[in-house]
Amino acid sequence: MQAILAVTIPFFALVLCGYLAAQRRVLPEAAVPGLNIFVLFFALPCLLFRFGASMPFAQLIDPVLIGIYAASALLLVFFTVAATWRRNESARGVDLKNAAFGALVAAFPNTGFMGVPLLVALYGDRAAGPVIGTVLTDLILTSTLCIVIAQLEEAHAHPESSGVTSAVMRSLRSAMTNPLPWAIALGAVFAAAGLRFPGPLDQIVKMLADAATPVALFTIGAVLWRAGQHVHTRTPLRQFVPVALFKLLLHPLLVLSVGLLARWAGLAVSAFGLTVLVLAAALPSASNVSLLAERYGADNGRVARIIMASTILAFVTFSLLAWVLGAGG
Repeated sequence: MQAILAVTIPFFALVLCGYLAAQRRVLPEAAVPGLNIFVLFFALPCLLFRFGASMPFAQLIDPVLIGIYAASALLLVFFTVAATWRRNESARGVDLKNAAFGALVAAFPNTGFMGVPLLVALYGDRAAGPVIGTVLTDLILTSTLCIVIAQLEEAHAHPESSGVTSAVMRSLRSAMTNPLPWAIALGAVFAAAGLRFPGPLDQIVKMLADAATPVALFTIGAVLWRAGQHVHTRTPLRQFVPVALFKLLLHPLLVLSVGLLARWAGLAVSAFGLTVLVLAAALPSASNVSLLAERYGADNGRVARIIMASTILAFVTFSLLAWVLGAGG
């Protein structure tokens, strides 16, 4: 456990530093989007490119592991929607749009900003392959599905509109303009072709990649504080705590169960890869989902509270699970 805490304490402490810096106005609120852009468009793509360029394609993209993770995400999305959707005014719960965004928060871990560097710190560079597969799955499949579900009520009320089709196209366009999948793909091309950047350019990529982890963690904290500042609703505990627990407890349990079923069915499931997937699923919710909730008019207060609760609780739940699974040994 001591070896695990030696990794997780600095990671979560940097998140806390970002939160406190924004809260105390040491970091102006106007600077938070700029930090987010730096991580998303410069530092993190360079980090993922370097991982993609340093390992064989089969290690980078394992279809069996991606299938296990995708199936688990689908199960969690539908379970969360069913558990939280209020189908009539007298029932407890939320409307379909907010149930869908709750499902997205429950199924979308913070793998980009936190998961890749944290799991690599625990297991070494070979953990990057399985985690990168989860990033691609969440960007393309999970987010698209949840946004489509969020638009279903509106499409039913206004059948003449093209709300669902528009939502699908907008989500896919967002995924395709996200630099992370392209950075991974470019790294895989470089690895397959045996290419390297010229010395000075390679050093620039390395410097940006080295900046990704600390700045990304600091940015998570700042984004969490900013999301709380834009909350205009009060959310009962019963509407956000259970979803945070779905994220931290049910999601990794589903991944483990689906993985063991796949192995029982005769598929070649790597024990190491499955362990990394389970820990990726145990990460807190992706902080940037709050921005998506704002964009689509969902209850951002509820989403922000789920993210905050999952991030606070994850220090304990993730560290314990990592210890149970033998990380850091």
